Amino acid sequence: MPPTGLRVKSPEKLIAESGADLEGHGLRRTMGLFQLVCFGVGAIVGTGIFVGLSDSVAEAGPAVVISFLLAALTCVFTAFSFAELGGAIPVSGSSYSFAYATLGERSAFLVGWCLLLEYGVSVSAVAVGWGQYLNSLLNSVFGFELPAALSHAPGDGGVVNLPAVVVILLAATLLVRGIRESARATAVMAVVKIAVLALFCALAFSAFESGNLDGFAAAGFAGITSGASVAFFSFIGFDAITTAGEEVENPRRNIPLAIMICMGVVALLYCTVALAAIGAVGSDQVAQQEAALAVVVDDVTHSTAGGTVIAFGAVVAIASVVLAVMYGQTRILMSMSRDGLVPQVFERVDPRTSTPVANTWIVACVFAVPAAFSTLDVVLDLTTIGTLGAMVAVNLAVLRLRATHPDLERSFRVPLLPVTPLLGIAMCVYLMYGTGPGTWLQFAVFLAAGALVYQFYGRRNSRLTS
Repeated sequence: MPPTGLRVKSPEKLIAESGADLEGHGLRRTMGLFQLVCFGVGAIVGTGIFVGLSDSVAEAGPAVVISFLLAALTCVFTAFSFAELGGAIPVSGSSYSFAYATLGERSAFLVGWCLLLEYGVSVSAVAVGWGQYLNSLLNSVFGFELPAALSHAPGDGGVVNLPAVVVILLAATLLVRGIRESARATAVMAVVKIAVLALFCALAFSAFESGNLDGFAAAGFAGITSGASVAFFSFIGFDAITTAGEEVENPRRNIPLAIMICMGVVALLYCTVALAAIGAVGSDQVAQQEAALAVVVDDVTHSTAGGTVIAFGAVVAIASVVLAVMYGQTRILMSMSRDGLVPQVFERVDPRTSTPVANTWIVACVFAVPAAFSTLDVVLDLTTIGTLGAMVAVNLAVLRLRATHPDLERSFRVPLLPVTPLLGIAMCVYLMYGTGPGTWLQFAVFLAAGALVYQFYGRRNSRLTS
């Protein structure tokens, strides 16, 4: 049993309240395993590889491949914990609900607060990257680009990033139509972007030169670690699979399976893309390029045709991330609202579409603001540290749940417990350290604000009675 005074909600109560083994709180179970895997790929593969690759290469050089492996390993250890908890507590709250069942209400609220960074702020970061590739596509196809004033944030020499706002509003429009439509769109976009990245690898490897890998780890292990901290952003989103706990068929089986499949596919894809890009043109040519993959293909093919295809794939890929991550954010807020920790408007489900319409539009409008006026770098580091903080909580939660509910039905079990979760915690903390003191200060201020919101609103309005 939990310690005296720790406000927890039992897994049984979470499942009963959400209807997770039946139909979830007005939501419909329409997603199968294939759609769930595509949803996971849709949530992960986007800005991190199409745009963020150049930032990772700038830190680690050719050894960025090791950086991606390190970031992937961090996610894999934690993915085991997500898989066990997602199969045992198949509800929409993801990390928030897992913490509520194990670490207490205050910790759960702060985890949910961190998820505002992971799901919400990352929407803004991803949308910023979408505008970069949209301009590349427009230039390739029509020979013009949007004016800098309308396609860049003030910090990047513009006035407002209009494309970033547009893609967020388009995603919200699709999300409110229904989960079936959103899942189908995400599946199509996931297939398209995997095909485009496969094409990129084929073209880049055709020009591969081993000499481009000279000075493989010139920046040393410190560079690899810094690169991993940046590359970690590329993997953000796999945990969004657990937010579909009330809208996926047979969640106890499909959620753990989808997580494992997604992590394997994405890790292999990222390492291959990074190796192909550097092998084709060298790390100096990849670093600090806004649309790095398109630049590589143009250089290899000596034309703009290949870059046009890559730019199209990036536009589709990044749009799918916005769609999938916004979905996850709305479901987290819906779970928190169900518990009384945020206003009731976030839990209302439209009976016609079976979607949280007001919730979705509020999220879209709120996060369109930083997308319009922030640079990618500003939101990227803060998103990374917030996500890592939530992942630490998930690893702690799986350890705690094994101790307090050893007989709970589990469709998947973390291997080598407690070693695996402890390694996940250690690697998350290590990557958090790599984000730098400035990001830590911002994160501390953000957590302090969350603690105040919980104290003066969340705790007073909580529906937890026992």
